[in-house]
Amino acid sequence: MGETWTLLKLLRWMTQYFSEKGIDNPRLDAELLLAHALDLDRVGLYLNYDRPLLQAELDLIRPLAKRRGQREPLQYVLGTTEFWSLEFKVNAAVLIPRPDTEVLIEEALAKAGPCGQLLDVGTGSGAIVVSLASELSDWKMTGLDISPEALGVAQFNVDQHQLTEQIQLIQGNLAELPAQQYDLIVSNPPYIAQCEWDDLMPEVRCFEPQLALLADHEGLECYQHLTNQVRSCLKPEGWLLVEIGYQQADAVEALFVAAGLKHVFIRKDYSGQPRVVGGQV
Repeated sequence: MGETWTLLKLLRWMTQYFSEKGIDNPRLDAELLLAHALDLDRVGLYLNYDRPLLQAELDLIRPLAKRRGQREPLQYVLGTTEFWSLEFKVNAAVLIPRPDTEVLIEEALAKAGPCGQLLDVGTGSGAIVVSLASELSDWKMTGLDISPEALGVAQFNVDQHQLTEQIQLIQGNLAELPAQQYDLIVSNPPYIAQCEWDDLMPEVRCFEPQLALLADHEGLECYQHLTNQVRSCLKPEGWLLVEIGYQQADAVEALFVAAGLKHVFIRKDYSGQPRVVGGQV
């Protein structure tokens, strides 16, 4: 880039480049990436459109744009994402928290009493347990994950939000939940069936961890493990709340009923898709 590049010129070039690579929101992604790289907010971008960029700035931006052009998720490129109005560190060891999962937070808050014990199964980045702890200061919470790399990310996020006294993170398999009882168990477990894998977006299929996505038995394996253990792991009147894939509501509801749970319900997200199944001991 021997020519002079203003911020606006680079923004237009990146928008076109991202569009050619098949990215859904090329202008927005270009703005967010530039704002991150230049330590500006989006208003700051608009106010600096005519500013020529230094070579050092171009050298910083170029590899970031290349990574996004290769369909690496923007959140991984930036290293952070927002969930429940909180900022979380994310990388390729963890799933990127999605806005749809916030309905799981809403349901957990609706079912939570003034104090209690909560288990987040498959905690990943810790987005769910941290978000709930930020709202339920008198609860003690545990985040469980099989991946030590994911737990490292979750611990960073717990520390960042100053919740170390409230949240404990442990390594373990959801097929063997901790030998204690909880008032509330929440989970966004792996639920993608192998037959669905090739249809996933490149951002998911090529970059997000398979361990946190794929499940056997047509995507139902983790729900089977959870419902098999739920009556021994929940206190009387305790709740199990899980996120589901959009085609799994009936099958997961049936597992809850077969496990003897009562008040079983299905909650839709704000796009109208079934998103959470819950039931009470």
